[in-house]
Amino acid sequence: MGEKVVAGGFDLSDRQRYRRKLHECLEGLERLLAEKRFDRPKNMMGLEIELNLAGADGMPRMVNAQVLERIASPDFQTELGMFNLEVNVLPHRLGGRVFDQLAEELSAGLAYAHRQAAEIDAGVVMIGILPTISREDLVTANLSAVDRYSLLNEQILMMRGEDFTLDIDGVERLVWTSGSIVPEAACTSVQLHLQVTPARFCDVWNAAQAVTAVQIAVGANSPFLFGRELWRESRPPLFTQATDTRPPELQAQGVRPRTWFGERWVDSAYELFAENVRYFPALLPICDEEEPLRVLAEGGVPSLQELVLHNGTVYRWNRPVYGVADGVPHLRVENRVLPAGPTVADVVANAAFYYGLVRTLADEPRPVWTRLPFAEAEANFDAACRYGIDARLRWPRRGRAGGLASVPAVRLVLDELLPMAAAGLDAWGIEPADRDHYLGIIEERCRRRVNGATWQVDTYHRALAAGLERDEALAAVTRRYSELMHKGDPVHTWPVGLTEEEASPTAAVGR
Repeated sequence: MGEKVVAGGFDLSDRQRYRRKLHECLEGLERLLAEKRFDRPKNMMGLEIELNLAGADGMPRMVNAQVLERIASPDFQTELGMFNLEVNVLPHRLGGRVFDQLAEELSAGLAYAHRQAAEIDAGVVMIGILPTISREDLVTANLSAVDRYSLLNEQILMMRGEDFTLDIDGVERLVWTSGSIVPEAACTSVQLHLQVTPARFCDVWNAAQAVTAVQIAVGANSPFLFGRELWRESRPPLFTQATDTRPPELQAQGVRPRTWFGERWVDSAYELFAENVRYFPALLPICDEEEPLRVLAEGGVPSLQELVLHNGTVYRWNRPVYGVADGVPHLRVENRVLPAGPTVADVVANAAFYYGLVRTLADEPRPVWTRLPFAEAEANFDAACRYGIDARLRWPRRGRAGGLASVPAVRLVLDELLPMAAAGLDAWGIEPADRDHYLGIIEERCRRRVNGATWQVDTYHRALAAGLERDEALAAVTRRYSELMHKGDPVHTWPVGLTEEEASPTAAVGR
């Protein structure tokens, strides 16, 4: 949600006007679709990564404003917490050596940001949830000093009417009550954008929904929160509960949560935008001066600001996006599933796997979503979040027999999905060297059954066995992770465990 929002109170007339404008925006979108006004295919992709700031001791640092002042680049922006940053990569055309180019740009940008952060005793850590984050860190005072965050917090609290309860039962159980949405800031993710035509949108969105579980299984990187070992990818349950506007009574009635997997395969982009308006009350009823239907009547292209703003407060794991570039409207699928990290190489490998796999699945004459019930796709997502690379997933059988089979995620990837991803990258025109290098990283993760989550957990338990207390072990894991992250070798090559010096309870002294 990167739109500029100015804080202020809302009254009944604001909400009534906003609702009217939302429906006008929906009508405007429908007309644009009917008139085929949208941009032609350009094979454009984009990338955003949320980051953490931590000191040399591995503890979070609440200094994003100071770091951004030193970075002085529009590519870097604030995020919800004062220990967060976000880096945005300019759109690229899928083809050629684009993934090597992305890796080079990201590596240079993150290294520069890390150097600037070091000037004030902080550093950039690319990880799903910082293992050292504590309850004391996730308080309202540590919201970034940006109007939209305080306003969003205020409106979600008002709608919910009571504190948020976090209850995540994994390897261990965490139960905690928060008086704000700040726990959401613990979740740092990668967002992958793909521009599509309206005719192509539903196939790409459905394909993206079908593979969310596989993305999480191979890319999980968030096993800890508040000193507890939870799910292998704990961001989804944390994010869902930290943004839940529903009190228990509405949850019991089956009212949909704002962080939402969805409930069915779709036939058009319009359906998703319409669902967002139909099911979810406005959090930020801020009206733009534009009258979208008048702009359309005069032959222009409306920005549909109210719809765009509202859409940004419904947190689908695959979100429909409307935008205008150079006076021409376009649609994107925004994939929001993956955690940040562990390294640039891993992030780019995850992107290559996603773009290749979605291309092939969207092109299939007998699409996977016609053979995979939506409820099974959602159950797969839950299983992958809980068990990561050790998950078993339900997937359509190949051949005439049909039906679903329960298969280990790594076998599904190695035997079936990696070849599909390779074919998809070929269809995008990706150079074989790029294709083989980045899909090779995914292959090795599966062969070794190693991803960011398994490395964190294994290293943590070795630290405990070496005599460290729980908090000391998590800090040592974070320091070692940060060191290896900045070296840049993919996570499946990282040595598990700590050096003798790092395993010492006094290792952080003098850092």
